[in-house]
Parts: sequence; structure tokens; C-alpha cells
Amino acid sequence: MAQYGAEVYHNYDMPHQFEKKGIAKAKTMTEAQRETKIIRETDVIVVGGGPGGIAAAVSAARGGAKTILIERYGHLGGMSTGGLVNIIPNLSDIYGTQHIGGFCQEVIDRLAARGAACFPEKCFWGKSESSVVDTYLKANMMHFYIRKNKEGKYVVLYTAVIDPEVAKDEMNTMLSEAGAELLLHTWVTAPIMDGNTVKGVIVESKAGRQALLGKVVIDCSGDGDLLPGTGAETTDYMIPGSRIAQFGFVYWIANVDLEKYDDFMNTAPEQYKEATQAIVKAGGLPHFSRGLLKQHEGVVWVHRLIGSLHQTEPEEMTHIDVTTRNQSVRTWELLRKYMPGFEKSFIMLTAPQLGTSGGRRIVGEYFLTGRDMDTDQPFDDTIAVFADNDRGEASLLHPKTYIPYRALVPKETEGLLVACRAFSADHDFSEFFNLIPHCMCFGQAAGAAAAIAVKDGVGVRHVSFTALRSELLTHGAILP
Repeated sequence: MAQYGAEVYHNYDMPHQFEKKGIAKAKTMTEAQRETKIIRETDVIVVGGGPGGIAAAVSAARGGAKTILIERYGHLGGMSTGGLVNIIPNLSDIYGTQHIGGFCQEVIDRLAARGAACFPEKCFWGKSESSVVDTYLKANMMHFYIRKNKEGKYVVLYTAVIDPEVAKDEMNTMLSEAGAELLLHTWVTAPIMDGNTVKGVIVESKAGRQALLGKVVIDCSGDGDLLPGTGAETTDYMIPGSRIAQFGFVYWIANVDLEKYDDFMNTAPEQYKEATQAIVKAGGLPHFSRGLLKQHEGVVWVHRLIGSLHQTEPEEMTHIDVTTRNQSVRTWELLRKYMPGFEKSFIMLTAPQLGTSGGRRIVGEYFLTGRDMDTDQPFDDTIAVFADNDRGEASLLHPKTYIPYRALVPKETEGLLVACRAFSADHDFSEFFNLIPHCMCFGQAAGAAAAIAVKDGVGVRHVSFTALRSELLTHGAILP
């Protein structure tokens, strides 16, 4: 199992058991043949409007390809907005060197200009400035902001938090400015296949069943939703109790008097301990993170993780949503009852979409494994460099990890690129490198490659890497 450094939270939840009510004995039915209306013919179809999907669509459109982005919800941003996982971590390594730029940095810059992003100043990255370290420790954000250097001192990482509502608006603007089309409230249900080549997608919406045709399709669904219908080789192996074997249920509590809470915690430690124990005994979870955005004074964030090996099963998702929502409201009620500072608080927002961390992944032209984290040699087709911060001593020895373009290319399926969490990697590699900034890098590279493939009239596996590298560098990517 992937090993974390001692200072990184790694006590993850084990899978939950519950009674499923589906039909025990498999049955099938035959659907009638039908004609499906084609509503678009385009160059590039991007499936999923999460962080990677937005990056892919913007990148493809900027490369000159006629592009459409399809998203099931009524907003963009995926986990970073709808999932309230608004933390963009590990942009720099333990030594303070930034490795992720490009589209991800552009998003942060644009949000910062609107007062909707927060991150430590560059002069503090990789440094042990006590006042800055203490800020993130007090906020209970150590897991995202603080690591130990080779001297054993706590140092600060370049990690950002963003305002999800402003981000939804800004991402709409970025897509529009790039010239990409957007189709919300639309669920992609299947690929359109011609032999082993993806020719488009089938969608379902309030308008019924429809089809779109494209020269390149990019699966940015996160869960590899298109892969079963393409026949591409996949793996979904996850270790119970690992980070990627978790659902995430996030909610925010507002109007908390944190000064009153801090005074109680610091001046009455025994009573504070008793209040915490009372909340736990009654089934609540007393721990939270403090919102770091300037306009979020009095807002705290609760990130609840629930173990699961089946993060695309509706029965399990329903069970988790119902039980965790109940526990969340119960926790808030107990905080109001026992914890000074929470008397006038209220639940401001629960994540509109349940967080998913792992699942189906392709076996691509290159399959990344744990061994690829312990090398300092870049690939000839490196499209991203990731800071390796979470593995303790191993991260100090190997502070960066390289991603080849081939990890986005299915082995035997044509016309398809796979970005986001479903990139080609084993469990150990995915455990560390399928977070929001990583998905943005995958998406940016896939979108640029798709545009080049369309322009040059070649398959995605035959894209000129020289041209791809040049396009990525033009838009701010940090490459070897």
C-alpha cells in the first residue's frame, strides 16, 4: 500500500457495509432499435466539466479546434466547486519550487484578481516562517499546506483555496473567451463506436436522447464513464482504507464566533475536552477546518471521508448521501449545544455533488506505477511535472514526478484521450497524483493534443510531441 509521510494525515476510513436492494438474479431486456437525432458535428468533444474538463476544452479551443464541453450539472468546476473541494494543493515541492503552472495557475491568477483565491506569498514557499506555518496549523490545514523538510522543520507549500461560486462564473468566462461551446444539464451515456474508433457520444437530457459526432473525444468524467463502451482495457483496483477509496461529503457552517470558540478552548481546556467527548459520544464529529478566504470570516469547513470501493454505484452513493447528511446535521446540532461560539451558527452549504476519489482507470500506452515516483528521469514525452510531497523521506529524495503523454492514450482505442482521475496508473501512483491540479494538467495536455491531431489529420497517438510541448509551454506549463 502507498506509504505517507508521518506528518500527513493518512488514517482513512474503511469501506462501509450496507444491504443492497437490487435484483439478486441478473435479468436483461432487449431495447427496440431507434433513430437518434445528431445535434452537433464538431472537432473535439470533452466529456465532463470538472477541473480537467475545463482545462481540456479551453486548451483545445485555443489550439483552433471547434470544441464542445458537455457537463451533467448546471455549473462547471466539478469537485473544486460542486464538491466543495476548493483546495488546490501541492503546486510546489517541499523545497519551494513550483511545478504546476499553465491552466491551473491561470485559474488561480484570475480568481485572485477578483479576491476569490488565497495562498501563501511566494517568499514563504519551502520556508519555515513560524507565523505563516502557525496560520495553517491553526486553520487545521496542515495536510494541505505544511510538510517537514530534511532538517525536520515544518515548511509551507504553495497551495491555494478558491471561492467556488466565483470560480463557477470565472470558468464560464474562460470557456467563452476561448471560443468553446458549453452544454450543461446533459449526461453523456455512451460512446459512438465504429470498430475500435470513438466517433462521438450519446447524451440524455430533458430534451431526450441525442448524439454528437466528433473527430476526438476526451473523457474527463473523472470516473472513466465512456471506457466500458469503448472496449478499452481498464483497472479499478483500490486498497481498502486508502485515500482514493473514499467518498467525500463536505459542508460549510457559517456565523461561527471563532474568537469565542478559541477563548473557550484556550482558557477552559478541561471543559473543552469534555464538550468534545460529549459530541463524539452522541455521534458527532467535533473537528473542522477554518475557511481561509477573506470574505469567509466565521465560516468553517467540514470534510467528511467515507470509505468505499464502489464510487459509481447509485445504491451505495444514495446510502452514503443519506446517512452522512444525517450525521452532518446532527454534528451541527451538537456543536450548537456543547461548543461556545456555535450558538448562532447555521449550515451554509452542503456539497451539491458527492465527492469521489478513485475508480476506473485506463491501461494506456504507458502505465504509471509506484516505481515511477522513485526516479529523477523525465520521459521523452513529459506533459506535466508534479510535486511529490506526501511520502516523507521518499519525497525528500524525489521531490518531483513526471507524467508522459502516453498515460492519456488508451492502448487500442482510437479517437479517444482520457484525462482526470482515469489516467493510466496503478493504485499507488493514483493515490498521490489524481488531485485537482493534476487533473488540470492532464486536461490541458489532452486538449492541446486533440487540437493538434485535428489540425494535422492524425490519430491522437501519433500527435507530434514537439508541437504538443510547444503548445503547452506557450500557455504556461512547467516542463523539463
